[in-house]
Amino acid sequence: MSECRIGIVGCGGRMGRMLIAEVVGTTGAMLAGGTAQAATLQGQDLGSLAGLAPLGVTVGNDAVALVQASDVVIDFTAPAVTVRLAALAAEAGKALVVGTTGLDPAQTAAIQAAARQAPIVWSANMSLGVNLLLGLVEQAAARLGPDYDIEVLEMHHRMKVDAPSGTALALGHAAAAGRQVPLDEVWVKSRDGHTGARASGTIGFATLRGGDVVGDHTVMFAGLGERVELGHKASDRRIYARGAVRAALWVKGRPPGLYGMKDVLGL
Repeated sequence: MSECRIGIVGCGGRMGRMLIAEVVGTTGAMLAGGTAQAATLQGQDLGSLAGLAPLGVTVGNDAVALVQASDVVIDFTAPAVTVRLAALAAEAGKALVVGTTGLDPAQTAAIQAAARQAPIVWSANMSLGVNLLLGLVEQAAARLGPDYDIEVLEMHHRMKVDAPSGTALALGHAAAAGRQVPLDEVWVKSRDGHTGARASGTIGFATLRGGDVVGDHTVMFAGLGERVELGHKASDRRIYARGAVRAALWVKGRPPGLYGMKDVLGL
């Protein structure tokens, strides 16, 4: 089987550099190229950018050319960029792996539409542990029932721009699925002032920001006399890069469709 040519959008960022290193170190993967917006990065060698030996592949700014040169493109950038990439992937029939969070309903619909013409793996979190947690949360919500109040607590570094995190929302959706209700009908994203007693059946979210926390998530099932907590703590962002590259290798050659990490991992 030929190597999977992987392109990286936003290759100059922290995650982009980790993705470069992960692609280079993964059997069966080959770096097709990378793009970055900053003019100071244009023309730099991707290997040198990631702290590796030079690779002879330089940073560009042409997303169309990157999509054409790649079997799969990986994107962890921003919603508007992701939507444009999805359209390019659909037009070219190329695969896309998306780790971007914070998309609004219209942007989400655009990704779903693009997936009718291209295979797209989209996950709020690429880690194996988090995807296992999603399954456990859904099971716990179904088995414990409405007598247990559900709270989703998350903490991230001070630079994160969206809240609650995409992973926290995914955990909320998993809990809601366990109870067979739409999350947007039962969620409580914030509390302030005199809120009154908690409404039965709601799923609450609490968001913390500070320091350099990679990502902590806890789902609490609070009953009368006991509390069950399921959680995941990330200490190294490489788990996301590793999962994204694994998804890229998996999605190459798949038929059009919107896939998740559960598909990739066979969970």
